[in-house]
Amino acid sequence: MERLESNQDWLKDILPEGLPYPTSNIISGPGGTGKPLIGFDVVNDWLKAGGDVIFLPLQYPKTDFVKTSLKKLHDIDTEDYQGRLSYVKFDLDVNSWEKTAKNELKANLLKPGVWDEVIERAEENFSRNQDPGTLVFASALNLVLFSPTYKQASLDKLEELLGEDKQRTYLVAVSTSAFREDISRWEDAADTLMFSRMEEGMRLFLELKRLKNERISTREVEVPIQKETLQEIKEVAEGVRKRKIPALKEI
Repeated sequence: MERLESNQDWLKDILPEGLPYPTSNIISGPGGTGKPLIGFDVVNDWLKAGGDVIFLPLQYPKTDFVKTSLKKLHDIDTEDYQGRLSYVKFDLDVNSWEKTAKNELKANLLKPGVWDEVIERAEENFSRNQDPGTLVFASALNLVLFSPTYKQASLDKLEELLGEDKQRTYLVAVSTSAFREDISRWEDAADTLMFSRMEEGMRLFLELKRLKNERISTREVEVPIQKETLQEIKEVAEGVRKRKIPALKEI
C-alpha cells in the first residue's frame, strides 16, 4: 500500500504516515460542516503528487465553485492542470450521461449503472497514467437517498464502489443529517472513516475513526479554514436542500 504525504500540518497530525492508496475514504458529518472543503485539502496534495482527479460534486450546479475553491484555498489555477482534471455534473434531466466539454460531463447519478461508465469516460480525459493514479472526489452523496425509486439501488451501488473498486482512490463526503442508518453502510464499506463537526464560532474539527488494516488512536484536529469560507459552504448546502431535495423526493 502506497502513501500520499500531505503538505499541510493539520492533515499530518491526523494522518502522520500519509493517506494509504488506492483506498476508499469517507468524511461523514452533519450538513454544513465543511466536508467538501476538507476534501479540497486532499485534492491539493493529490494534484501536487502528480495524480489525476475526477470531481463529482452532487450539490454544485456548475464547476465554477470547485475551481474557485481550489484557487481560494490553495492558490491552484485549474488551467495549469489540463489533462488531469475531469468534472461530472449531477443532472436529473439526462437519461444516462452526456459529454458537454473536453473535460466535463453531466450524468443522472440516480441510476446505478451510470456510475461505472461515467467514471471511465471521465478518465479518458487524462493524458497520462502515473502514481498516485485517479482520485474520485464526490460530495453530498446523501442526495441520491432522497429518491424513493432509486434509494436502495444507490445504496447498493455506492457500497459496492467503496468496498470493491481498488483501481482508484475514492474520497467522498456525505451528510448524516438524514438517513444516518443507511449511510452507516457506506461508512462500513470504506477503508478510512472520518467525522467532521463544527463548534460555536464556526470552528471545524475532523476526527479519524478508522484506517484500513491499522490500529489507530482516535485523533481529532482543528481544520484551519476561515469562518467566511465555512459560511459560504454552509449557504451552498442550504441552497441545495431547498432546490434539489424536493425534486428528488418526486422521483
